[in-house]
Amino acid sequence: MSRKLPLGEGETARTACARGLLRTGVVEKTGEVLPAAVLAQRVGWAADLVCGMAAELLAEHWNAADVQGLASGEDPGGRKLPSNAWMALRRLGWTAAPARGVRANDRIVRMAQEQAGRALRSVHWRAELTSAVLRTWPGDPGKRTPEEWDRVRETVHGGRHLPSSVIRSRTRQITAFTQKHGRLPADVFELEAPPRAARMLLLSACDSQQATIERGEDDPHRALLRLQLPIRPDPRSYRDWTWVACPVTLPPTIPPGAVLHLPTLRLAGGKVRADLAYTHAVPKTSRTGHTVALGVDWGLNTLLSAGAARLHDDGHITALGHGAQFRAAGILAKQHRLRRLSEHLHAKAEHIERLIDADEQHELSGRREVLQDEVRFVSDRRSNLNDALARAAARWTVDQAIAAKATVIYLEDLRSIEAKGMGRSTNTRLSQTVRGQIADRIRHLAAEAGIAVVTVPPRNTSRHCPRCLIPLWHRKAPDRPTAPGWKWALCRDRAGCGWQGDRDHGAWQRIAARGLTHQTRTVTDRATGQMVIRTVVDTLETQAVITPTTQTSNPSRADRSKTAPTRRKPTRPAPRRRRAPSPTGPSGPASKRPEGHAPPGRKTLPRAAHRHQGVTTISTPSPRLRPGEPPSRRHRPRGAALGAGFHLHAHATPPRWDDPTPDTMSDMGSPS
Repeated sequence: MSRKLPLGEGETARTACARGLLRTGVVEKTGEVLPAAVLAQRVGWAADLVCGMAAELLAEHWNAADVQGLASGEDPGGRKLPSNAWMALRRLGWTAAPARGVRANDRIVRMAQEQAGRALRSVHWRAELTSAVLRTWPGDPGKRTPEEWDRVRETVHGGRHLPSSVIRSRTRQITAFTQKHGRLPADVFELEAPPRAARMLLLSACDSQQATIERGEDDPHRALLRLQLPIRPDPRSYRDWTWVACPVTLPPTIPPGAVLHLPTLRLAGGKVRADLAYTHAVPKTSRTGHTVALGVDWGLNTLLSAGAARLHDDGHITALGHGAQFRAAGILAKQHRLRRLSEHLHAKAEHIERLIDADEQHELSGRREVLQDEVRFVSDRRSNLNDALARAAARWTVDQAIAAKATVIYLEDLRSIEAKGMGRSTNTRLSQTVRGQIADRIRHLAAEAGIAVVTVPPRNTSRHCPRCLIPLWHRKAPDRPTAPGWKWALCRDRAGCGWQGDRDHGAWQRIAARGLTHQTRTVTDRATGQMVIRTVVDTLETQAVITPTTQTSNPSRADRSKTAPTRRKPTRPAPRRRRAPSPTGPSGPASKRPEGHAPPGRKTLPRAAHRHQGVTTISTPSPRLRPGEPPSRRHRPRGAALGAGFHLHAHATPPRWDDPTPDTMSDMGSPS
């Protein structure tokens, strides 16, 4: 199978990943069929060998000197380190070996080195950030001065565009360490423990002597994965390793012409999950030259508000339609409830930990295990809910761009947003939203359709009018123009512009217009590879206005905007009544409505029909009240309550269904 992807003009290669499941396997030497449980057991044995060696490498090289040497990209001899992590570790002489008496081939060691090398490379950025924060430690960690903010940003590489929330979270972490130990940490390696090695198999670090994958010739939607697995948890010789063939059903998201790569195997819930990597051809994206763009604004209950705008040849911008909204209030409320439940469970678990105090024989040990399982279950539920929300929101956004034939999606860059000033509950809900995960999935799906995704600065996108750039008034609702709020926006230039609308709809128009006018200033971030507009130019911002379009679809339609009080209409002289008497009520449910207030087919009787009242039931005369006796002491007969009739002490004739139907079947004998 060729690993080279043929590309046409205007195409580029895109590597993506899809989820798969290994349901069974066949031992090639004996033909034995391995069920899912046995296959998961054997994959788990191999993953344990890799995980143990990776943990040893991480613990051995978890220091500043080794991480800096790996991140420098050069070995002690001055040669450039390979891009593969396992090859770089071998060049530096960082080796690993299985436990004594265990026999494993070199490809198993490669997977351990690849996993440890990736983890050590990823910690380099955190180490630099922590060192910069420690060198510029402020006098008051809870509140930096503007000079202290400038100093820490100048020390961090790329700190000018770094979100302030990242620096704040690192500062809180250092503050917690200081309160516990009474001093500042030396570096991130003292602040954090070595990361835990994952229980997985990175088959991408192997070659054909350990694993192969081939697409089926007859069915392109199936593939065959062959890999060596142990037959015991501690293989003593190479005879304890055997080739196992695992058929894989490819997800429909993998194109038939895509090139398959060796997957990563993970164990989850007693099943073997496969992250199937593949490369396929997609249209190229461009930074400039866009005429139709989709602007996306973030919200809280209305998670996304999006709409398309067009840049015309003469330079003016018009909105295409009124936009749409992705509302996720129910999911976000569920996420908020799960967060509160998780905090409650964590508090109970910590309290039990203090009571047990390292006593494994304590009577609360069983309760602690139950709480730990509940915490893990709630955490998985929150994670799955976030994944589902991110997938749905990203799919909706890209579908909006495809429907509008947009070539670019402009996202509001909210990496530096800090939720504050809106109440404790709202601030927490804003902080818990999955904006970053949604943005990553939007980029992933948009690349498949050849649509560029660019982030734009969020400054004043919700404050200024999209048509005249004048600051807006924000009110609670359109019918409450004097009530303070934030949902409804009105332009202050009521005579000239007069625009009013939903705050989020005005924001996506501003974002789309700003992106179209500043598209020549789009750059690609070297660290992340994402397209971004970093700054706003005043001369270009004056052109980022939405020109209102002339309504030609229905020119005779009158203006229905609220400009005066509603004309008072005369009330009806009498309530509507039935002009014909009700039909006779049958003994059972029927299609016609019987008399009274009971609807047809009603299973239960109204309250008044259950009263034990006769036809001649009337109220008894009220006794004369004594001086100082309250009126509530007056006598009221049973059943004469409010709702039993049209008057407290007057009762209607019993309804027809109150009379029981004669029983004519009780006297009949048995048919036998």
